[in-house]
Amino acid sequence: MTRKVGTSARGIRCPIIRSGDDLATIVVDSVLAAAESEGFSLHDRDIIGITESLLARSQGNYASIDAIAEDIKAKFPDGELGIIFPILSRNRFATLLKGIARGAKKIYLMLSYPRDEVGNALLPEAMIEKAGVNPYTDVLTVSQYRKLFGYPRHEFTGIDYVELYTSIVEQEGCKIELIFANHASMILKYTKHVLTCDVHTRVDSKHKLTANGALTVYGLDDLLTSPQLGEKGFNPQYGLLGSNKATDDSIKLFPRDGNPLVLKIQQMFLTKIGKHVEVLIYGDGAFKDPQGHIWELADPVVSPFFTPGLLGTPSEVKLKYLADNDFKNLTGAELTKAIEASIKAKPKDLVGTKATLGTTPRQITDLVGSLCDLVSGSGDKGTPIVLIQGYFDNYTDN
Repeated sequence: MTRKVGTSARGIRCPIIRSGDDLATIVVDSVLAAAESEGFSLHDRDIIGITESLLARSQGNYASIDAIAEDIKAKFPDGELGIIFPILSRNRFATLLKGIARGAKKIYLMLSYPRDEVGNALLPEAMIEKAGVNPYTDVLTVSQYRKLFGYPRHEFTGIDYVELYTSIVEQEGCKIELIFANHASMILKYTKHVLTCDVHTRVDSKHKLTANGALTVYGLDDLLTSPQLGEKGFNPQYGLLGSNKATDDSIKLFPRDGNPLVLKIQQMFLTKIGKHVEVLIYGDGAFKDPQGHIWELADPVVSPFFTPGLLGTPSEVKLKYLADNDFKNLTGAELTKAIEASIKAKPKDLVGTKATLGTTPRQITDLVGSLCDLVSGSGDKGTPIVLIQGYFDNYTDN
């Protein structure tokens, strides 16, 4: 073993992307320029990560809240609907709610408590316990909620989301009745027409609503699956899931049709420098904040588009396990040699073997996409492209 560096990740700067830009060329040129500037080389099976925002922006995948309102009117023609389990977010849901309210006459808004689906706290768990409330069974009205808990604000944003969401709906001239509950079917006491806004549990929520007598059931993934009002913004697979606020009156949707792009970029690197790289589009990473307990993944998936070489899960043995068990009596060069031989001899299918104890059983795209999200950040770093090198290497690769 002579190599001293394993996996590394670099944020790559690139120009600001606008609608219609040739994203493939910009990505390739930016990575090659960074390699020349910083003095590093590219290798086979390097990974190029591109944030979903770049693809969506190059596609012009934006929609107005009027387009959302138009779709709501079509799907809920009576103007009354229940909205359940929205994320507590000014970026992710507040603008969507504005469009939904513009297309409705009355909304029954049901918030989960004490946290939303991805961990944002409506109020601290300790307040629930102190009040003697059972969040698994108890349905609360706004007056009950205020009497028990007052006006708690989000730990990081300082926002009272009950107040914020109520004001957004009312400003659109729509009536609102807000309740707090944690079972999808509880909304059916108020209305049989429901829009479920959860991300990762949406299929289960739709099933429960239908099984318990709902007459109309849609999810955010059913809105803006096709263009509205002659606009360009839509997503046939995810609808409004994964969308973000663009302006006060518009949103950027999750990107679509990304497979041709990742394959094109892969081919361009092969043509230009003779290297076979892997490419993925990534959004939110899948990790949890230990302080606020927020699970970062508000997008429907970590990576919506990727080259075939990123399919599957890692097939790795745990070096610590080998050293502490199979080769516990060896040290120094003899130990190194034994571990290297074990790695080289490992079977392709390691599922269920003891040597994998402690390795991470997750999809490669989730792991790599999460790494990309941490490297690029969500602020002003200006590195929406990430180059990962050595990810597929192991202890024996020199």
